[in-house]
Amino acid sequence: MIELSDRVLSGQAITRRDARAVLKSGDDELLAVLQSAFRVRLRHFGRRVRLHVIENAKCGMCTENCRYCGQSADAAGAPVYPLKSVSAIVQGARKASRAGAFRYCIVTSGRAPSNAELERLCEAVRRIRAELPIRTCASLGLLTTAQAGELARAGLDRYNHNLETSRRFFPEICTTHTYADRLTTAKVVKSAGLELCSGCLFGLGETVEDRIELAFALRAAGSDAVPVNFLDPRPHTALAGQPRLKPGECLRILAMLRLVLPDREIRVAGGREACLGVMQPLALFAADSMFTRGYLTTGGQGLAKDRAMIAEAGFVLEGVER
Repeated sequence: MIELSDRVLSGQAITRRDARAVLKSGDDELLAVLQSAFRVRLRHFGRRVRLHVIENAKCGMCTENCRYCGQSADAAGAPVYPLKSVSAIVQGARKASRAGAFRYCIVTSGRAPSNAELERLCEAVRRIRAELPIRTCASLGLLTTAQAGELARAGLDRYNHNLETSRRFFPEICTTHTYADRLTTAKVVKSAGLELCSGCLFGLGETVEDRIELAFALRAAGSDAVPVNFLDPRPHTALAGQPRLKPGECLRILAMLRLVLPDREIRVAGGREACLGVMQPLALFAADSMFTRGYLTTGGQGLAKDRAMIAEAGFVLEGVER
């Protein structure tokens, strides 16, 4: 596997065949796979780790039927509340900044933001930018060109819209919007001059080929940051009985993404505690950022444990400057 990192470090792109070899490697090769990814990570990001904090600014009431999501139209049991006030969103950013987060991610449920919601979110972004050094990201669903422009003018740094899985497999997890809809939003985000955060959710029942296809689709879309989620099945969803991925499988996925997307931010995200367990620290040898203090509807292991894990694995937290 080391020869793959040699090629990447020399400026060559790995092929789908190479990516397949990583994903299908045996347990005896796992450390070699991680070492290959780590060499590339070290070149582009050193040993730094950036922490991100999610603010669930609007929960439930979603019209979309994404089979994995606890907030989908077909699920039940998630909290339900409308978009938080500007003051509440800004207060969340203050807490994230005090926690040492590099980026504050504002997330809302639903297909797309209304004009009134977008106006409130833009005001929150303007206030955060004026007061705090923390970087901002928003994940609001499908976006128009005009809406992307408004967010950019408000000072938003980055917009999240995950591709989630391959084009082939996407209809198996959602039918209320299309893969093409997601790609269109990704293009709109890039055209507005915003950074694109677009990532994946693994463990949905996709094949190895779907995982490879997704990695190359993210490269083609120009994703600047790739959040990598591993399904931690939610009760009352269509995938509630889906088995979790094993730690080694998760680590191979992270390594493959690092080799396909060598200089992109790779963020280990939802499901890391549930799927990686005691092998969590090894994720940092491929990923250069992570969410802390939990996810949208699930908690995490906590900021103190995350900080200790990063330090004990020999990595360092990166602060934020404007």
